[in-house]
Amino acid sequence: MSGTSEGPTPAADLDRSAVTESDNETATGTGGARGAPEAGKTKRANGAAYRSVFATAPLAMALVDREGAVVDANDALGELLGAATAALAGRVAADLLDLASDARTWHAYREVLGGRQARLRCTRRLKHPDGRTLWARITVSPLDDRTPGVLLSVADISARRDLQARLRHLQMHDPVTRLPNRTLFFERVTAALEAESYEQGGTGRIGLCYLDLDGFKAVNDTLGHRVGDRLLAAVAERLTECAKEAGRNRPSVPLVARLGGDEFALLVEDSTGTEQLADLAESVLKALQAPFDLTGQRINVSASIGVVERHAAGTTATGLMQAADTTLYWAKVDGKDRWTLFDPERNAHLMTRQALASTLRPAIERGEFRLDYQPLVGMADGRLRGVEALVRWDHPRFGLLPPNRFVALAEEDGSIVPLGRWVLATACRQARRWQLDNPDEPPLFVSVNVAVRQVWDSDLVADVAEILAETGLPPHLLQLELTESAVMGSAGRPLQALQALSDMGVHIAIDDFGTGYSNLAYLSRLPVSVLKLDGSFVRGFQYEGTGAAPNPADEVVVAAMIDLAHRLGLTVTAECVETSAQATRLRSIGCDTGQGWLYSRPVPPDRISELLLGAAPYAVGNP
Repeated sequence: MSGTSEGPTPAADLDRSAVTESDNETATGTGGARGAPEAGKTKRANGAAYRSVFATAPLAMALVDREGAVVDANDALGELLGAATAALAGRVAADLLDLASDARTWHAYREVLGGRQARLRCTRRLKHPDGRTLWARITVSPLDDRTPGVLLSVADISARRDLQARLRHLQMHDPVTRLPNRTLFFERVTAALEAESYEQGGTGRIGLCYLDLDGFKAVNDTLGHRVGDRLLAAVAERLTECAKEAGRNRPSVPLVARLGGDEFALLVEDSTGTEQLADLAESVLKALQAPFDLTGQRINVSASIGVVERHAAGTTATGLMQAADTTLYWAKVDGKDRWTLFDPERNAHLMTRQALASTLRPAIERGEFRLDYQPLVGMADGRLRGVEALVRWDHPRFGLLPPNRFVALAEEDGSIVPLGRWVLATACRQARRWQLDNPDEPPLFVSVNVAVRQVWDSDLVADVAEILAETGLPPHLLQLELTESAVMGSAGRPLQALQALSDMGVHIAIDDFGTGYSNLAYLSRLPVSVLKLDGSFVRGFQYEGTGAAPNPADEVVVAAMIDLAHRLGLTVTAECVETSAQATRLRSIGCDTGQGWLYSRPVPPDRISELLLGAAPYAVGNP
C-alpha cells in the first residue's frame, strides 16, 4: 500500500458535491433558474458548515481515499495521535492506526475501501509519541456513492478499558490473598491445554500441585475468621515465594492460585517431569513448616498436596483437576503433611470401587450374585461335615468378583442387608436340597457369614426364623459366622440377637479368631459354639520344602486355644489348611474341623452334590 494515491478527493471537492446535490434538489423544487443565486448561497453555506463541523468535532476523524491515504483530518485526530493535523494528509491510514497488524482486520479494511463491505469496527492499542499507550475504537464507513473513499473515526476508550481491566482484576482475583482465583486459574489451565499453546514449542507437559491446609477449620473455629484470613494471606506469600524460586532459570514461573477455602494450586506449564513437581511440592511443605506469627498469634500448620504431571495432549482441565483432587485425598488418607503423586493403578482401583458401589443394589435385583461352597471336613475321619457359603458377584463388566471386592462396599452403603438376606435364603435352600437328595447320609450344615450391620439394620432373628420356616432346614444345620471384633464386647441388641438365635438352635461361630480381642474368658458369657482359627496360625505350621524346622511356639499357642475352647464346650475349625503337614499337626492337637485348599477350593453346589453321592471320606493329609 503506497503512502499517496492518484486523484485524491480534497475537502473542496466534497463541498462541490454537496452543492451539486443541492442544486438538483432546488431545481426540482422551484422549477427553474430563478432560484439559482439563492441555491448557490445555500450550497456554499452548507459546505462551509460541513467543513466547520468536521474541523472542530471532538471526535477524531479523517477522510481516506480508496487507496487508503489520508485526504483530510481534523484537529482531534492530530491531538489523539500526537501529530500536527496538516502533517497527516497523505499518510497511510492503516499505518497510523495499526490496521494491518492482523490479517482479519486488514482484510476487512480493504473490503470497506473497495466498497465491498459496509462498515468496519475494531479496537486498537496505539502508542502515543509521549510514551503513553491508548486504546482506540476505530470505525470505518464509506461515504456516498459519488464521493470516493471512506470516513474514518477514532474514539479514545482508554478510560473505559482501564476500568474494565480493574473490574476484571477484581473479578479474577481473591480479595483475601490477592492471588488469582478459581475462575482465572481455570482460564489459564484451559489455555495451557489448547493444542496451539504446546505444539509450537515447549515440553508439551503440564503439572499441578493441589493442596489444602491440614486443620485450618480449627484455626477459624478457635481464633476467628479474621485470624484465618491473615493465615491464608501469609500462606499465599510463602507459596508465591516458592513459585518464584521454582521459576528461577526457567521459561515461566508457576501460577499460584487460591481455589477457595484453604485450597491452593500451583500450575506448572511446560513441566519437565515428575521430579520438577516433586521438588516444588517438597519446597512448599518445607516453607509451611515454620510457624506463622500473626499479630501475636503463633500458629503452626501443615499441608497435604496432590501432585499430577502428564502430557498436555489429551488432557482436559476437568480431568486434570479430578486427578489432583483424588491425589490430594490420598495424601490426607496416607497421613497428612505430605505430598502424593498421582498413581494411575491406584486411581483405576478407586474408579472400579466407585463403579461397584454404584451398581450394588441394582445387581442384587438383577440376580448377578451366586454362591460357591467350601467343604468343612472332620479332622479325625476326613468326612465332609458341612460347607461354608461364599458369595460371588458375576459382574457384567469386571467378571467374577470374590467377596473381598464388594462386601466392604455393601457394608458401607447398607446394601449388605438385602444381600445378606439373599445369601442366607439361598444357602439354607441349598442345604435343605442336599438333605432331601441324600436321605441316607448325615446332613450337612451350612455356615453363612453375617455382618454386624445386618444385626443392627435388620431384624436378623426374624429373617432367620422366616427363612428356616420357608426352606424347612432344621436350625441346627445353620451356622452363622461373625468376626471376633464384632462379637467380643457385644452388648445390647447384638448380644440379644445372638442369644435369641442360639436359643432357636442356630450355631454361632466366631470367624478369624485370634486376630482381634482374643478374650477367651469372655467366651463363656457369649452364646458361641464354634471358634474358627485365623489362617495366620495355620500358616505358621507350614515348613515343607523350606528346610526350616517348625516353630514349637506356634503349635503351643494353637494347642492352648483349642484346649481352652474344648473346656468351654466349643468346637474348633482351622482355616487355610493347605498341606498334609498342617493337617497332621492340627489333628494331633485336637482340632475338630479343617477348611482349606488341602480339601477343596470353593466350588459350585453341583460339586458338593457329587461329593455327597460318592460318600467317600477325604483321605487325611491328601488333597
